[in-house]
Amino acid sequence: MELGIGAFGDASRDPSTGQRISEAQAVRNVVESITVAEQAGLDWFGLGEHHVPEFPVSSAAPVLAAAAQVTSRIKLSSAVTVLGTDDPVRVYEQFSTVDAVADGRVEMIPGRGSSIESFPLFGFDLQDYDRLFAEKLDLLLEVNRSAHVTWEGTTRPALTGQYVPPRAERGPIPVWLGVGGNPNSVIRAARLGLPMATGVLGGSATRSATNAELYRHAAARFGSPPEQTLIMLGSPGFLMDDGRKARDAWWPHWHQFMTTVGEQRGFLPPDRGSYDRDSGPGGGLLVGSPEEIAERILLMHEHWGHVRQYIHIDMGGVPQRDLLRAIELFGTEVRPIVQRELGSTSVDELMGRATAR
Repeated sequence: MELGIGAFGDASRDPSTGQRISEAQAVRNVVESITVAEQAGLDWFGLGEHHVPEFPVSSAAPVLAAAAQVTSRIKLSSAVTVLGTDDPVRVYEQFSTVDAVADGRVEMIPGRGSSIESFPLFGFDLQDYDRLFAEKLDLLLEVNRSAHVTWEGTTRPALTGQYVPPRAERGPIPVWLGVGGNPNSVIRAARLGLPMATGVLGGSATRSATNAELYRHAAARFGSPPEQTLIMLGSPGFLMDDGRKARDAWWPHWHQFMTTVGEQRGFLPPDRGSYDRDSGPGGGLLVGSPEEIAERILLMHEHWGHVRQYIHIDMGGVPQRDLLRAIELFGTEVRPIVQRELGSTSVDELMGRATAR
């Protein structure tokens, strides 16, 4: 199994100080985090797209390009690209450019996106949410497959054989479909023969694991090849050497994050009791000591059978020094335990893809 880090580029207020770092510093922090993740031996780093003050990284590609210059091994990905409000041709051009700088280490995770602020920002109608995504995903996959693109749809002018540069040197860039848990999205990934990136965001560690069964059953029915029927799982979390201290330390940050998101989306933040359940044994939040987190990942693997697990730490104003220490522990302490139990086969090998140089 591969292990990695997910990030948004957090610029939220630290609940203990009330201070917020600048948006520019949040971007620089991500590059530093990717560097530390590689030094810790981690396999992958994914960067999400948002358009709000708390998460100011609105474009993953230039940040990943900067990180590519100071790393040599770790895979770099979006997590996710909100494809419905972007141009698929431009998305491919940006990520193939990063792939050139990174010498073949780039992946893409397009998704519909649970955050909707990009729709009014770029002049799109939320009523077209799924239609925009479905058509643009079709075009992105075609651009990724073919240098000269012929395509027609309703969301943008047709392409009639235009060349789209630069082409990724090692063939099509790996594309995972970002799935939030909607069964129709799970089936879409299976029908398209795309590996699935999804998450456990709280509750039980085995929450929504029936989606893994649905995905594999649908993939077999559609005849999707096993090397594309892969699952990546992400979960929020935080690590310290002492599990109890980790849970106490991260609680105000998790509560701050959920309060902010709840105000935007209309739900109440969790109380401490539900947090303790979700971050305790069998819970879906990866909060605790390295040994506790490794045990949780192994439990998830029993139910999901996933090939990559990532943890998302930068939320709710976690100080950068604490975030970097958590990344280090995830790589140096959790990864060896998990790989000792599950093996160290890379996702590239499972996909039948040549490893990055």
